[in-house]
Amino acid sequence: MDHSAIQQLRARVRGALLCPGQDGYDAARTIPNAMIDRRPALIVRCTGAADVVASVCFARQHNLLVAVRGGGHSVAGKSVCEAGLMIDLSTMKGMRVDCVGRTARAETGLTLGEFDHETQAFGLVTPLGVVSRTGIAGLTLGGGWGHLHAKHGLALDNVIGADVVTADGKLLIANARENADHAFRGSARLNGVLPREIGLTRR
Repeated sequence: MDHSAIQQLRARVRGALLCPGQDGYDAARTIPNAMIDRRPALIVRCTGAADVVASVCFARQHNLLVAVRGGGHSVAGKSVCEAGLMIDLSTMKGMRVDCVGRTARAETGLTLGEFDHETQAFGLVTPLGVVSRTGIAGLTLGGGWGHLHAKHGLALDNVIGADVVTADGKLLIANARENADHAFRGSARLNGVLPREIGLTRR
C-alpha cells in the first residue's frame, strides 16, 4: 500500500488508522475464534458515519477487500480479512432511548449487554440474542433469535430504520418513508448498515 495513500486516509478519518506492527493493531484484529488469524493491511477504528464513508470510498479506490467488525463475534471470521481493509465499528457505542416513543437509536459498536443496560433503565426491552457479549449489528443482520422472539419476533423485525453506507460510499437514511428500497426490516441483504432506530416494548 502506497504510504501517501495511507496518509491521505489517515487525514480523512477521526478514528485511529492502524497498520501492521503498530500498537493496538493485533488487539483490534483479534476475534474470539482463535482459529481465525487474519492480518488486514489497514484497520480503521471508526468514530462515526463519516469515517465509514471514507473507509468504503478508500477501499473502492484501491480495490481492497473489506471486512466490517461490529462486536467481532462472527464464528466464521467475517469481521476480519486478510490483506484488506477492516472497518472496525466497535468503538461506536452511542445510544439514546426515547421512553415516550419507545424507540432507541443505537450505534453498531454496542453489545447486547450494553444495549440492555440502557433500555432497562427505562423498563424497556427489545428482542435481541442470548449472549450479552454479542454485537447488536451482526446479530440483527443475521435475524436475531432471542428469548423474546415468540411474542415480539426477531431483532430484525423490530428495526424501524437505519443509516446505511452503501457499497459506493453513499450515506442514506433508510426506513418506510425514505429509501425504502434500502430498508432491511425482515431482511439481511444490505452490504453495510449502521442500525439506527429500534422499537422497544415494556418489560
